[in-house]
Amino acid sequence: MFRRVTQRTAEIHGEMENKLTDKIIGAAIEVHRNLGPGLLESAYKECLFFELRSKGLIVEKEKPLPIIYKEIKLDHGYRIDLLVENTVVIEIKTI
Repeated sequence: MFRRVTQRTAEIHGEMENKLTDKIIGAAIEVHRNLGPGLLESAYKECLFFELRSKGLIVEKEKPLPIIYKEIKLDHGYRIDLLVENTVVIEIKTI
């Protein structure tokens, strides 16, 4: 019984993650269709932030990410471009 409940819970969680990533990918495609190629990462990040928020998602921008090394927290200055629903990390890259 416990295994069955756990397996079903994992399936539900996986389905929710798939729906979330579908929304994120759709938003990224929408931004790219509207802006086209060749802009700076900051432009895409701001537009994707707007697009994700307009879909009702919780999005954090430029979230600090410390490094933990041997139980010591090092503020090395890493920042996550976008964190969606406290689950998916998005790092914007352009070429």
